[in-house]
Amino acid sequence: MPETEEISKGLEDVNIKWTRLTTIDGNKGILRYGGYSVEDIIASGAQDEEIQYLFLYGNLPTEQELRKYKETVQKGYKIPDFVINAIRQLPRESDSVAMQMAAVAAMAASETKFKWNKDTDRDVAAEMIGRMSAITVNVYRHIMNMPAELPKPSDSYAESFLNAAFGRKATKEEIDAMNTALILYTDHEVPASTTAGLVAVSTLSDMYSGITAALAALKGPLHGGAAEAAIAQFDEIKDPSAVEKWFNDNIINGKKRLMGFGHRVYKTYDPRAKIFKGIAEKLSSKKPEVHKIYEIATKLEDLGVKTFGSKGIYPNTDYFSGIVYMSIGFPLRNNIYTALFALSRVTGWQAHFIEYVEEQQRLIRPRAVYVGPAERKFVPIAQRK
Repeated sequence: MPETEEISKGLEDVNIKWTRLTTIDGNKGILRYGGYSVEDIIASGAQDEEIQYLFLYGNLPTEQELRKYKETVQKGYKIPDFVINAIRQLPRESDSVAMQMAAVAAMAASETKFKWNKDTDRDVAAEMIGRMSAITVNVYRHIMNMPAELPKPSDSYAESFLNAAFGRKATKEEIDAMNTALILYTDHEVPASTTAGLVAVSTLSDMYSGITAALAALKGPLHGGAAEAAIAQFDEIKDPSAVEKWFNDNIINGKKRLMGFGHRVYKTYDPRAKIFKGIAEKLSSKKPEVHKIYEIATKLEDLGVKTFGSKGIYPNTDYFSGIVYMSIGFPLRNNIYTALFALSRVTGWQAHFIEYVEEQQRLIRPRAVYVGPAERKFVPIAQRK
């Protein structure tokens, strides 16, 4: 291959846009949304809707602004029958993210008059956040062989989602945990899914097509699925007493990857992982089987940090998040934890789309370095040997 021309594999460390949304310091373990640290946001008891508003409008809302914003989100809870049918026609064994993709793609197919407009983009995004809740509720209920249901307005986005998903009134602990998870997964600059969506909307395709593209990228195991993989790892170990032997057999000697460890950006402990760990400890304490998984995870974490910490490899946000989702009541099946991630990330995706289209719009069209044969003369098929 030519040595004079270089490429950036995986677009690593390539800046593709300016943003006011999220900043990350991977060496210091800092994550801020619009200048606010995630630790301060969670400690303040903020509702997810406040952070949604921050991402779409650039500032935290007043009480009046928040009430009006919630009304716009709640309009999205009513999704068309054809969207529910798009989900219900799929096998219940289907991947959850793929089902979300089918539902959002159905909305894209019906959107024939979409135009990017600074006066309406944020209302469209807010309603889509509501629609994503209704879509994810119905993906989950279809998997669980439950009838279709739509979220109903309540005190919070998290509460409306859980009540509709489970068909019962969620507890305060469950709502608080879901609210925190929604906030922590809101955005993380421009990972693969956000980049895929940005490529789509750079063509001035509609918002729903951008989300569909983002979901397609998230479905891949190198981006989504990490929370499920971490839980599967803990299940394989089975008991806290077996952690050290499993670690030596599989990670040290077997050279397998320790799932839920390492991050492309963070070279220290992911700040989101610390928060998820605290929630996992608290919630799982009331559920013996889940708490057993938590104990396995913490013992494995200690071994992983001792072994890999000097290399800048620490637990990432997905290491404990699956335990949180399981404690809330979501079973490990059909990639549902990644679908819950998408429910959170739809806010960040759309905020990036709006920021790019409104301020920096340019068709994303990279180049490739050719390394094939030099010029060759074409030979008709009858003359080839």
